[in-house]
Amino acid sequence: MKKQEFKSRIYTELAMLAKAMSNPHRLQIIDLLAQGSRTVEEIADQLSISIANTSQHLQVLKGANLVAVDKQGHYAHYRLANDQVLGSWHGLRDLGINRMAEIDRTLREFREERDSFASVSINELLEKINLDNVLILDVRPHKEYNAGHISGAISIPIDELPQQLANWPKDKETIVYCRGPFCVFADDAVQMLSQKGIPVRRLEEGFPDWKLRNLPVGV
Repeated sequence: MKKQEFKSRIYTELAMLAKAMSNPHRLQIIDLLAQGSRTVEEIADQLSISIANTSQHLQVLKGANLVAVDKQGHYAHYRLANDQVLGSWHGLRDLGINRMAEIDRTLREFREERDSFASVSINELLEKINLDNVLILDVRPHKEYNAGHISGAISIPIDELPQQLANWPKDKETIVYCRGPFCVFADDAVQMLSQKGIPVRRLEEGFPDWKLRNLPVGV
């Protein structure tokens, strides 16, 4: 095999891998599957696209070995192939936040509209946990919480939160988290809690970031 043929084969395969991720719906699917396995129907519902369209995107991701499928009865459950896929998505996501001005601007505008711009990093949250002066709130759906969550976090999905605000404690700061930097559940929760005079910020990262760092996880 000649040197140029060797390079051509390698870079062609890498380009195919990048192409599989070069679609906004497929990136959303990867971000969603970082929370746990899903059926085609569940993914389609979350993305508000047709089942047929969702299935096509999943086949592209499966063809690139980015997702795997497990048969459970009559249903196929899709999941990320491994943590390398999750790490690659996080690398792309963070590169976009740091290098694409429009992404940073969009994040700022969205959060400023909801008074949710203030955030804490995972390292800052760890310090607050050590001082025992924080309440950690997971506002993802119960299914995602049950699949894995930050140890010690309480689960109140965002659509159930309004009914819990009357007696919410104000003696500790509440740190809200959800799926990651682009998950709007945490921003909505920060807005609700802050309007009640409750000290609150959102975690900049999400549960998958916490898990990738091998930090304490509850199930």
